[in-house]
Amino acid sequence: MARREFEELAETFDFLEDWEDRYRHVIDMGKAMAPIEDSMRVPETKVNGCASQVWIIPEIEGQGPDAIFSFRGDSDAMIVRGLIAVLGALYSGLKVSEVLRVDASAELARLELQDHLTSQRSNGLRSMVECIRGIAAECA
Repeated sequence: MARREFEELAETFDFLEDWEDRYRHVIDMGKAMAPIEDSMRVPETKVNGCASQVWIIPEIEGQGPDAIFSFRGDSDAMIVRGLIAVLGALYSGLKVSEVLRVDASAELARLELQDHLTSQRSNGLRSMVECIRGIAAECA
């Protein structure tokens, strides 16, 4: 069910055998993202349950279950910005109904992220996934 962009990321991670190289790649993905405007850093866009400050701004095209889901996000931590970019590769561009069918745990396990993130970062990643799924559920 993974999008082409996520498949490419999984292939890159397979190529980068050393976790430090993978970690740097995730950080570089975060650095490549445009920051969100300060006006978007509001309680309504903030993700609860993250040790870092995290904001996710949905950008839905259309209505109902066939609406196309995408989002922008930002964080005050570079690794978390990278994790937002990873989630963008996983979810952005899907129909909102498809977002709800993605097994994020299984897809992210392919990247072996959970093995190398602190428990706080893992909890934050789960919170971001829950936020994304909640947004998609509201739109579907």
